[in-house]
Amino acid sequence: MSFTVAIVGRPNVGKSTLFNRLVGRKLALVDDTPGVTRDRRPGDAKLDDLRFTIIDTAGLEESGEDTLEGRMRQQTEAAIDEADMTLFVVDAKMGLTPHDKLFGEILRRRGKPVVLVANKAEARGSDGGFYDAYTLGLGEPVPISAEHGQGLHDLRDAIVEAIGEERAFAIMEEAETDVVIEKGELDEEFDEEEAYDDSKPLRVAVVGRPNAGKSTLINRFLGEDRLLTGPEAGITRDSISVNWEWRGRMIKMFDTAGMRRKARVQEKLEKLSVADALRAIKFAETVVIVFDATIPFEKQDLHIADLVLREGRAAVLAFNKWDMIEDRQAVLADLREKTERLLPQARGIRAVTISGQTGEGLDRLMQAVIDTDKVWNRRISTAKLNRWLDAQQIQHPPPAVSGRRLKLKYMTQVKARPPGFMISCTRPEAIPESYTRYLINGLRKDFDMPGVPIRIYYRASVNPFENRKKKR
Repeated sequence: MSFTVAIVGRPNVGKSTLFNRLVGRKLALVDDTPGVTRDRRPGDAKLDDLRFTIIDTAGLEESGEDTLEGRMRQQTEAAIDEADMTLFVVDAKMGLTPHDKLFGEILRRRGKPVVLVANKAEARGSDGGFYDAYTLGLGEPVPISAEHGQGLHDLRDAIVEAIGEERAFAIMEEAETDVVIEKGELDEEFDEEEAYDDSKPLRVAVVGRPNAGKSTLINRFLGEDRLLTGPEAGITRDSISVNWEWRGRMIKMFDTAGMRRKARVQEKLEKLSVADALRAIKFAETVVIVFDATIPFEKQDLHIADLVLREGRAAVLAFNKWDMIEDRQAVLADLREKTERLLPQARGIRAVTISGQTGEGLDRLMQAVIDTDKVWNRRISTAKLNRWLDAQQIQHPPPAVSGRRLKLKYMTQVKARPPGFMISCTRPEAIPESYTRYLINGLRKDFDMPGVPIRIYYRASVNPFENRKKKR
């Protein structure tokens, strides 16, 4: 993108609504409650013929540095310093407040281009608030309605005037292209094994219960306080993506809101946060499930792990806060035993002990993520699979159902990400679940595929003579 724009203003003036309007998608959470946005969220904006990076920020509030609101303000100020210009949003319907005047003075001292935006200008009685905005001394306000998309052409002209035409229309080559994950078709076959592409950017989502240390972990990876953290549970609300590089490979990592038990999620805002986290899981390729090592394997931890595996994502367990554990050998043995016993659907899943606070174990965690992604993308040739299937049936023949022996005739891999296999057989509806588990465990062991979901589909073989009339 040619330039970067930060959207700032006090809480509940419509910053996230304007952000969603400019990026063309409902990326940021929007609610009538003030202070919904806490972290700064970047996005690719399109406004007529303009293309730029937009940053949504938390509402500016006067608070001490040690409070949650104070840390949110620090994130907003970091966005202002990072951006080339600022959209200062005020509420034309409510009119100016002392906070608007204070933050207007702060922006004036920064010395960067500012466009004053009078949002909610479509409301009855908004004229007074619009004309009051002139008193901020930041130039002529642009009346818009972010909710209804009114006044955006005037906003485009104001941005071009503030940043300059040469900068506004500068062309930059985009190095990264997002690839949408599509479900594989069952009739697609991979006859040859393909090499793993370790140059492709990797999408990783970090999930877990509230206060497990997800944001602290990502900040430690980045080496900066990019995400808002603190002792309060449930600080993160939006799913924020950050880009960084690990050993020469680009990583797009998503920080997500903590997921509590469904029965405890009552507020609308928390429901929106959890739904945003679920979307991040679907978009990611590998998911790091963060456990609190001091209280691991709570019921909700197992629910989250099961959700990730049912979604078909590659999963890695991260036991965080390892620096707080005293008897490490005993706790480690207990974690290994519980992992095998409580997560049988992902036998061999990789688990790493880490500390987001001190940085311990982070390289091992990323190596586990890369190794798991390799397994998740693995493709096996049809010849190897059919030799393996014959050996499995000799060792443990399929059961007889209703006095008739089931026959597994042919096997091929029909998809990857996660690995999926099609078996041509007689009476697919009669194959018991226990035999499917036997085949899945055999695939894990013989083809070295630990910890990733494996799908097996059955298809009845076609009889070419079935519809022919019998000759007399």
